[in-house]
Amino acid sequence: MKKVLLYSALLVLGLIASQLLPGIFGDAYSAANLPIKLATMFCLAFIMIHVGYEFEIDKRNLRPYAWDYFVAATAAAFPWIFCTLYFIYVLAPAELWNSGELWKESLLEARFASPTSAGVLFSMLAAAGLAATWVFQKARVLAIFDDLDTVLFMIPLQMLMVGIRWQLGIVVLIIVVLLWLAWRYLHAWMIPISWPWVFGYAAAITLACESVLLLSERIDKQVTIHMEVLLPAFALGCMMARPRGADPHQDDALEGHEEGPETAREQQVSTIISALFMVFVGLSMPAITTATTDSHAAAAVPDTVTAHEPFPGWSMVAIHVLAVTLISNIGKMFPALCYRRQASLRERLALSVAMFPRGEVGAGVLAISIGYGIGGVSLTVAVLSLALNLVCTGIFIVIVKKLIPPNRTLTNPAA
Repeated sequence: MKKVLLYSALLVLGLIASQLLPGIFGDAYSAANLPIKLATMFCLAFIMIHVGYEFEIDKRNLRPYAWDYFVAATAAAFPWIFCTLYFIYVLAPAELWNSGELWKESLLEARFASPTSAGVLFSMLAAAGLAATWVFQKARVLAIFDDLDTVLFMIPLQMLMVGIRWQLGIVVLIIVVLLWLAWRYLHAWMIPISWPWVFGYAAAITLACESVLLLSERIDKQVTIHMEVLLPAFALGCMMARPRGADPHQDDALEGHEEGPETAREQQVSTIISALFMVFVGLSMPAITTATTDSHAAAAVPDTVTAHEPFPGWSMVAIHVLAVTLISNIGKMFPALCYRRQASLRERLALSVAMFPRGEVGAGVLAISIGYGIGGVSLTVAVLSLALNLVCTGIFIVIVKKLIPPNRTLTNPAA
């Protein structure tokens, strides 16, 4: 558990720095936003390539995966719905409850609570020595599916804000192509898989995603082609062929392929990348001063409702943060009601708690919300709730470890 404590400390360090450094360095700190963003994307891409490399799916029996997607989508929908209703009926004035604009903004903003942080989750569970458990195998599938569900659902939500735009169609096309490639060439592409090569792949994916974003911003700053590195990196990892003997289903075509990434050096590099990822995820959090005041984006979109909510004071904000964090995590408990034939109640509870950590995708949702001028109390509460979930990640992992019965391992994620 030392590694879990280290990761937790690094997360907290990054979160504290994200709030203090803007005040210390002022406008000069804004120059660091892009490097921090790129570093976060790079680390996430590196982690997700390995996740995809280890991912397995039985193409002859897809029914369990359809159920997994339903569970993941439902576990993502409940926190979203709960937070949306809270933002509207608790934080907004009663006279605005029937406002269509308020509903649109709240639906987009509350989506931050839906996605589990795949990168944080996998790193923490592996650090806790849980990689061989049923909980880890199932959480790996569910976390990927609920992140995918969030990315897909952001498209209609953005359409509510800006209407139907061709850029959003491009995002859909990219997602479909990536999923097809991962399915069609699952562990069939014989490319180098040692850590220096994975470094290069992660860097290339990061630069490609950021280049597409910057190019689309030059065309239309309001609607961009925003593609998280999570899916491209995962798809690449899925396509990477495994060495002979690593998979009982591999044929003789892989003979002579290089050794896999599970060497001591590979593990050291992965640990370093995961540790850096924790710091950068914390640093990526929006500064509370930005969230609580009208930003430049809000000035550009003056008709947003949430940006002008009255501030109730920090004591009430703290209560709202605790309430939103609680109801969003209650929404994540849905998997505890499922998989009754496969796992005990303790394991299903452990799986639900394992889905609590939020991170990079949720922060991305908040960044998009800020870009549309959404702000005020609800965004402040959302940012602080996301931060609180991050701080509590280590606690969540300890709970998961306590709940899992000793020696309970299962290597088939579809089981």
